[in-house]
Amino acid sequence: MEIIKKILKVIGIILLSLFGFILIMFGYFNLPAENNNDGAKLGMTFSSTYSSSMGLDWKANYIAMLDDLHIKKIRIPVYWDMVEIKKGDYDFSDVDWQLNEARKRNAEIILAIGQKTPRWPECNVPQWVKEDEQNRKESLLEYVAVSMNRYKNDPVVKYWQIENEPFLPFGICPKPDASLLDSELAVARSIDNTRQIIVTDSGELSLWVQAAKRADIFGTTMYRTIYKKGLGYVEYPIGPRFFQFKHAIIKLFAHQNNAIVIELQAEPWIMGSTIDNTLEEQFKSMNPEQLVSNVEYAEKVNFPQIYLWGVEWWYWLKEKQNHPELWNTARDLYLNRQ
Repeated sequence: MEIIKKILKVIGIILLSLFGFILIMFGYFNLPAENNNDGAKLGMTFSSTYSSSMGLDWKANYIAMLDDLHIKKIRIPVYWDMVEIKKGDYDFSDVDWQLNEARKRNAEIILAIGQKTPRWPECNVPQWVKEDEQNRKESLLEYVAVSMNRYKNDPVVKYWQIENEPFLPFGICPKPDASLLDSELAVARSIDNTRQIIVTDSGELSLWVQAAKRADIFGTTMYRTIYKKGLGYVEYPIGPRFFQFKHAIIKLFAHQNNAIVIELQAEPWIMGSTIDNTLEEQFKSMNPEQLVSNVEYAEKVNFPQIYLWGVEWWYWLKEKQNHPELWNTARDLYLNRQ
């Protein structure tokens, strides 16, 4: 009995110490951030498929983003299942068009390549390769090589991104595969050793080290208000110092000093399809005030670049719902942060 009491006492001390450590860290993460990097440059992820899924003319959406919002930094996914519908039969016309329009306006592009690229269903694996895992892996490397060779001499491409959150098990995807990612990165670096490669990870759900040690530039997502079934809308109870702390971790353990915000929430996190919900429901997790607050939060993390996520939804609100408020708010934000 005495031994059991001692064991329980040790367990209790450990649990109390752990709880105390969590409280201390929670307090630290929510201390006011000392720096406010209002010189951070704002960019945007644009998805032609997401825009089309909202019933929009995606090309008009893209041009409005360039000419009305004057966005100069754009991340464009190269969707594998769209550019190679049949094995070896490549069609880059939509990507070409986007790059050409960006080039006309002296914008710069992050080209995101891989089987997992921005927007649901996350992974965009062609139907013809889904049944054979070895064929998928070999064909993936071929698609990466073909895509990069096509654009490696185009100065509008500023950075490559290989895969999107490759270590986060999310979406309709094959399981995370570090070895395959390493093979993709080896192919990428053999084709172009002049541009830096971005590798990304979840801001809140990962320690970043696996992605950061493979990257020239590490990119984090950053979400503020999410929807959890049974709880409703939840705001992450963490301040900007949380991301500064994780940056310190990758400096120490991954020798990675270069970090950006690759995906800042600027649209609703909602149950089901965004546009199938009421506007009132959509505005609960994103509205003009929340958009400004999210940008100001991200600036306090003190990373040099912040790419937002939601221009397709802003355009849908403006064009289809007669609600230009978010679009107009975004215009002011970008005007002051180019």
